[in-house]
Amino acid sequence: MYKLMVLIALVLIIIFIIWWFFGKRTTKSVAATRQGNKQVVEIVVDGGFSPKVVVLERDVPADIIFTRRDASACFEEVVLPDFGTRAHLPIGKAYTITVTPHVAGEYQYTCGMNMFFGKVVVK
Repeated sequence: MYKLMVLIALVLIIIFIIWWFFGKRTTKSVAATRQGNKQVVEIVVDGGFSPKVVVLERDVPADIIFTRRDASACFEEVVLPDFGTRAHLPIGKAYTITVTPHVAGEYQYTCGMNMFFGKVVVK
C-alpha cells in the first residue's frame, strides 16, 4: 500500500512539472493607443513585464513607455534587439523608447540579463 501511494504521488508530481513548464499559457495583449500621429503603450516592469504582449501598427511611430518598479539588477536594462535599442531603466520613473516598426511581425524584448521576455506584435 505504501509503495502505491508513493507511486501515485510521484506520477502527480511529474504531471504537475510537465504542466508547469510545457503547458500553454494565455497572455493578455494590449494594443497601443493613437495620440495624434503616433501610438503610445505603457509597460510596467515589476517582477516581469506587464503587459507581456503589446500590439503596434506598422509604419506609425510608437512610444513604448517603461515604468520600472522592481529594483532587481535584471530589470536595470531593457533590450529590443530587432529595433537596435538597449536602454537603462530608472526606478520609479517612466522611460520612453520611440520606435517606428516598418515590418509586420513579432519582435521580442528582454530584460538586461535575458531572463524575462515580452513581445511586440506589429500589424
